[in-house]
Amino acid sequence: MFTIDQIKAAHSKVKSGADFPAYIQDLIQLGVTSYETFVADGHTDYYGANDYKAIAPAKYSSLAVKETSDAEQFKKDLKAHQQSKTDYMTFCNDSAKSGIEKWAVSMDKMTCTYFDKAGKEILVEQIPM
Repeated sequence: MFTIDQIKAAHSKVKSGADFPAYIQDLIQLGVTSYETFVADGHTDYYGANDYKAIAPAKYSSLAVKETSDAEQFKKDLKAHQQSKTDYMTFCNDSAKSGIEKWAVSMDKMTCTYFDKAGKEILVEQIPM
């Protein structure tokens, strides 16, 4: 199974949201079937076959995630990030301000779903190949 060090190596190639599809392909090669990233501290839970789970530690100090979500603002911030107009930390801060608690990526469905603190789906995006 994959290790957090292997995932870190794949992630080191990501410079902006534009690099996300290639990163997903690298994770698939490693055997990752899905993952969840939590905006509050940037930690990620990675899942593989046979209930395998690896947890990457927090990436930054805790961010306060807003209790209510602002889907329209989040969509604008996400678009800017995907166009390489913001770095990862800016995107995480913007997500927290828009009430995004986490995003979940499914390799089977090739989707990235963003959730608010109530567990409501705010946006489901198809991951480009």
